[in-house]
Amino acid sequence: MTRARPRGSALRFFAALGALAAALPPASYGEDAAAPEDWSIHFQLTGIYQGYPAFHSPYQGPNSLSGDTQIRESVSGTAFLGRRLPWQGGELYFNPEFNQGFGLSHTLGIDGFPNGEAQKVGFETPKPNVARLFVRQIFGFGGEQEHVEDDFNQLAGSVDVSRLTITAGKMALPDIFDNNQYAHDPRVDFMNWSLWEAAAWDYPADEKGFTDGVVVELNQKDWALRGGWALEPKLQNQRDLDPRFLKRYGTVAELETRHKLWGEPGKLRYLVFLNRAPQANLDQVAAAAVATGTPVNPLPFRTDHWKLGAAVNLEQSLTDDLGMFSRLSWNDGRTEGWSFTDIDRSLSAGLSLKGTRWGRAADTVGLAAAVNALSKPARNYFAAGGLGILAGDGRLDYAAEGIVEAYYSIAIAEPASLTFDYQFAANPAFNQDRGPVSILAARLHLEF
Repeated sequence: MTRARPRGSALRFFAALGALAAALPPASYGEDAAAPEDWSIHFQLTGIYQGYPAFHSPYQGPNSLSGDTQIRESVSGTAFLGRRLPWQGGELYFNPEFNQGFGLSHTLGIDGFPNGEAQKVGFETPKPNVARLFVRQIFGFGGEQEHVEDDFNQLAGSVDVSRLTITAGKMALPDIFDNNQYAHDPRVDFMNWSLWEAAAWDYPADEKGFTDGVVVELNQKDWALRGGWALEPKLQNQRDLDPRFLKRYGTVAELETRHKLWGEPGKLRYLVFLNRAPQANLDQVAAAAVATGTPVNPLPFRTDHWKLGAAVNLEQSLTDDLGMFSRLSWNDGRTEGWSFTDIDRSLSAGLSLKGTRWGRAADTVGLAAAVNALSKPARNYFAAGGLGILAGDGRLDYAAEGIVEAYYSIAIAEPASLTFDYQFAANPAFNQDRGPVSILAARLHLEF
């Protein structure tokens, strides 16, 4: 569930941004430059059917992945509507969406969760909501231009390579940060949470992955610098965002560099984040649990704390058809996970291959692996019976969580693809008493 409109602070920012942009001179285009499009209209529909056979499960806690055989489905449909505003560089985007279905065990029990489309809240029938509603303002600095193709939340036209872009409203921060062409969209590539995102980045978001915020990006030919400020949820992994944006918030900065290696293009992204939210200190909660001999609710221990983290993200083309990616992410692990997952350290790497060599250029094969880990305070907390966003077996025989994912995406028609996916999870939710588990999935995706 999400709110139907951005909060008042975002609306006031829209008005101020529009007033500033309105003072700019009207756009002009050279003889060879095509006039930009005024509308962008796209739609996507994704259905994922996912399940596994029974696996070793000697005990279960409130957040455990069920040891019994199960199959679940998730369906999402999104309209991506964009409109150029009546001043130079202004754009408005609106994404109405519906979701239906559930993740395995109601999206619990594996911190590298196997379905990136599974919400932390599920619905038996399609539930409409507003996924995104934001304004974008581009300030060009002149000089060399580049053409931008019409795409999801992107209007076609020519823009200055050297430019400043401001985005404000309801959004998902991973839409802008931690991008990677080989692993960043569970609707078309890898589905596991710890492969399509820097898993230790506890990015600000409500239970469906969205927030209200502002992002500023400076783009140059060989690099880009981005910074964002966004609202945190009032409670861990919950719907309502805290409007006190000067008291509780998430901040993120990212430097992207572009290079060529052996003549092939690549990018490196360096991300740092600092969040402030009412997260419990895990050492304090674990100590109280040991003293009382029973699991302790972290709620009385929740006061404002900082969480600091960083990530490095590589995408590298190896040939015209083959690319690789890798992410390394870390956070200090002293406090609870608040918005994304419970992972404090993560390393992932993988390959993506187009099917050109066997006459299927629009098909894609992907293979990747991730290793996820907890900080020492988090280990003690879960061993004492603590519950996290996804983890919580009631006790813990700790080991790093290992994920392997392989998929084959078949282009069955120009707007549609069918993907067959296999994932292997060792030590789900960091518990070597449980699993391993093999997870199979089929994904149908349409977009236009």
